[in-house]
Amino acid sequence: MSTLLDLTIVIPVRNEEKNLPTCLARIGKNLARHIVVVDSGSTDSTREIAHKYGADVVDFDWNGKFPKKRNWYLRNHTPTTKWVLFLDADEFLTDEFKSELQLTLQQDNPKVGYWLRYTVYFLGKENKGGYFLHKLALFQVGAGEYEKIDEDQWSQFDMEIHEHPVLNGEIGTIRSKIDHRDFRGVSYYVAKHNEYSSWEAARFLKLASDAKSKQSWTWMQRIKYGLMRTPLLGPVYFFGSYILMGGFRDGSRGFAFAILKMAYFTQMYCKIREIEQEQKQQIATSLSRKKSEIWN
Repeated sequence: MSTLLDLTIVIPVRNEEKNLPTCLARIGKNLARHIVVVDSGSTDSTREIAHKYGADVVDFDWNGKFPKKRNWYLRNHTPTTKWVLFLDADEFLTDEFKSELQLTLQQDNPKVGYWLRYTVYFLGKENKGGYFLHKLALFQVGAGEYEKIDEDQWSQFDMEIHEHPVLNGEIGTIRSKIDHRDFRGVSYYVAKHNEYSSWEAARFLKLASDAKSKQSWTWMQRIKYGLMRTPLLGPVYFFGSYILMGGFRDGSRGFAFAILKMAYFTQMYCKIREIEQEQKQQIATSLSRKKSEIWN
């Protein structure tokens, strides 16, 4: 590729020394005009790795409220390129993707953003089925930003988790896949999803009463949120992952993958129940206290 794309690739990170070298190497030096690593106080060699590969490093210190990392970058370091691609450190561009990306962005078309598709690796191998990962992570600068969720440190995540960009305009799809492969192992995977489930539970209870937010949900979000208050959420996902999405083709790995995902979604249900019970108890305690004050 001789001509750099009018594109900024933004990689939000914290302690990503295991994944970042492969991520940056796969991007290469002849794809995008700017490569930026947005760092949240890494204590490992993440920053040194970013500089080694020629990426700019921007520091981010979250105050616990909106905006988080991606929206913060869009608002405070608005890219000067036409396009921006948000890439996680465990997402590695393939040659096929880069070729299609170049053809797509050099065309004169009305699209303001693109859904991207990803392979999923588990226990060291690429899954043949079990989970279809796609994200709206490539869009024109100024076409929109990630959905706004006002949170007060529900979790320690300083970056958008499952929020998606809300864009004004037509959206397309790039068919060639990006490799999603985390080198930090199963222990990290399990710990991460324990934290994710806490965030998901809090987010669901926040959004469930917000009619405006519901209007921007994708069809997948509508299905998921429709099941969030039932213990069927986990089993339904296992059936969908292992049977409908072909996880059985990966044998024992596919079965283990579906089991872990079922546990993740079951955690969401349990944490929603737990939060709601705590809220009811707080209301009951408050009413009891007020009655006591009135009689005394």
